[in-house]
Amino acid sequence: MRAVVQRVTQASCTVDDICTGAIKDGLLVLLGIAEDDTEKELEWLAQKLVNLRVFSDEAGLMNKSVRDIGGNILLISQFTLIAQTKKGNRPSFIEAAKPDKAEPLYQLMGKRLTTLLEKQVALGVFGADMKIDLRNDGPVTIILDTKANK
Repeated sequence: MRAVVQRVTQASCTVDDICTGAIKDGLLVLLGIAEDDTEKELEWLAQKLVNLRVFSDEAGLMNKSVRDIGGNILLISQFTLIAQTKKGNRPSFIEAAKPDKAEPLYQLMGKRLTTLLEKQVALGVFGADMKIDLRNDGPVTIILDTKANK
């Protein structure tokens, strides 16, 4: 799994002019799921996301997590994060999980983050053409990859 994590003051997802999820102060998480990903990678990443210290403490240092500040998460499925670009100019998505595998893992990630955060996580719509609006705070953008954990 690969995640692009952005610290935001606000973020929202719209599908067909309908807002499917919106947050203030928290993390926008773009999640890519690879064919070989399992619940083991999901659990590692979920723990990392809620405990990642990217929010400022009283001294202005990044020492607080989204859980520490009572923040929110907007989780968006994005298979393009698994793109391979080594050959040619057209990205290959052969390593991205197929929808029948990726969607259940995406939904499970939403549930796991909701449990760990102790509040409902906002979601996009799996497989939809989503429009994401955000105000990146900092900007702070972190890339997490479960393959780097191995």
